[in-house]
This record gives sequence, structure tokens and C-alpha cells, in this order.
Amino acid sequence: MQRDDATVLIGLTGTYCAGKNHIAQFLEHRGLPVLDVDKLGHQALELEKDAVLERFGSSILGENRAIDRRLLGARVFGNPSALADLERIVHPAVNRLTDEWIENRRGKPCVINAALLHKSSGFDRLAFIILVKAPVLVRLLRAKKRDRLSWLALIKRFNSQREFTAQYFRKNADIHIVYNGGFLDFWIPLFKGSAERQVDKILSLKLL
Repeated sequence: MQRDDATVLIGLTGTYCAGKNHIAQFLEHRGLPVLDVDKLGHQALELEKDAVLERFGSSILGENRAIDRRLLGARVFGNPSALADLERIVHPAVNRLTDEWIENRRGKPCVINAALLHKSSGFDRLAFIILVKAPVLVRLLRAKKRDRLSWLALIKRFNSQREFTAQYFRKNADIHIVYNGGFLDFWIPLFKGSAERQVDKILSLKLL
């Protein structure tokens, strides 16, 4: 994998509600700058608002006339064509913002936190990837509590990620899996200690 000689760039991703943002906070506490690409996606939606509205219509606007991401998400999840259209509009802006962030941190180890890390412009420069996983039951309960979607909507989101892990192995990326099992940690056969301890071990191996 090609690396940026001036920067150790770490990728962070994970399945839906596996807890990658919890790991992102832990990495920040360890002194690593973390870029939340999902938040960049929010900025990109506003930057490309006219194009998004032209494709999806004004019904995705909230009361404040800003794009309501929940309404937009309901339109694209489970609809591959609509999702592809949204990515075509938004991803160029996200990648531009990502590249600017990386350039401003040359020479420093830093982290790209992204649900769609494999589509990031920084993917081919990653030194390694931390992939966060959790048992389906734990993820399902977390998702229900956090997003308050119907069980049917949650199942559709889970089904949309059936190839999530495989797509990274197909790219032959340097992957380190972190198991974040929550209350089921004791029952995970491959349990290697708390998620934080697993991350610390990875950092000690890769950055020292």
C-alpha cells in the first residue's frame, strides 16, 4: 500500500453502531488528531445543497430549510440507485475537504474516521486500518437506542453492510480488528481485553 512519507495516516472504520466513534474519542485522548469524515459529509451536503435538492426534492428539508439528514437517509437507504446519486454529488466535496485536512497535518500521525473509509481520497495513503466490530445483538440495541428507527429500518441498514468487512480484505489493506462488545465482552470468543487495551496494543506495535 502506498504511504505518504511525511505522515502516518491511520484509518478508522466500523460496522453500523459497532462503536467506532467511541474509539475515535479514545484516539484523541491519546493525542492523535482525528478527522470525522461523516461530519465533513454534513458540510458537503450544505455546500452541494442545490444539487442535492435538484435530485431529491424539497421534501428532504427540515423546518429550518436545511437538509434533514434523517429524511434524506430514509430516501437513500435500501435504494442503491439513489444512494449512488447522493455519493456522486457529495463525495467530491468530502474528498476535497479531507485532502485539505491531511495536508495541514503533514508530519503528524493522524486518523481518518469514516464509515465509508474505502471510498475516501486518503485510502491509498493509509499506513493501517483499525476496523471496529461488535456482536449483532449489541449493535442492534445500540442502534435502536440511538437512532430510534423502526426494527424494519434497522434491519435494512444492517443488511446493507453485509459486504462491509470483505471489501477491505479484498483491497489487501493492513487491517487490525478491534472488538467492542459492550455488555457481551465476556462472551466474545476472540475477546482480547477491552477495546481501549486492544487499541493501545495496536498503537504500540505500529507507531513505536
